Amino acid sequence: MYVTQEILADIERKYGVPHVAHFRHVMVKVEFDLLLRSMRYNRAHDITLFISKGRHFVAIRKHMHPEGVFRAPSGGVNPGEDFEKGALREAYEETGATVELVRYILRAQALFEYQDQQVPWVSHVFTARYISGELQPIDTKEIAEVRQVLLEELQGEIRSKMIASGSGGLAYRVALTDKVAEILSATA
Repeated sequence: MYVTQEILADIERKYGVPHVAHFRHVMVKVEFDLLLRSMRYNRAHDITLFISKGRHFVAIRKHMHPEGVFRAPSGGVNPGEDFEKGALREAYEETGATVELVRYILRAQALFEYQDQQVPWVSHVFTARYISGELQPIDTKEIAEVRQVLLEELQGEIRSKMIASGSGGLAYRVALTDKVAEILSATA
């Protein structure tokens, strides 16, 4: 893993010590295989960004997601890439937005399972502020659509569609969003 404890200690000094939560989700074969492919160079993390734009959050829909399913953008830091620059790059590639990281709010330690296989994963979740840019995906191979949503939408109709999909990966994203909503409401 190339996101080291030293890197995280520096990030925590700048953006705060996050809450820690543990999750366990069973995946279907196709999404577990996708997860394994994303682990090249020993990657076992993502950076998830809750990007605020006024009262809304910037959300993405991937091509593989059902219609109406949006979630917070996320992606990985490349080997040798600065953590913060990687987070900002992912935000731009997925949403077209230039953002500013605000707070490191959650370190989600997940265990993904498929049959007898298990993969540990960490999501580093940040709040971020929209600065500029037209909201449209730059990486159109991965991202189908970008839109602004209220947190209530992410926890309402969108949440219901994610759960109904039967996807372990989307169930994980629901759990992350629920935990972030809990943290944000406690600090509001």
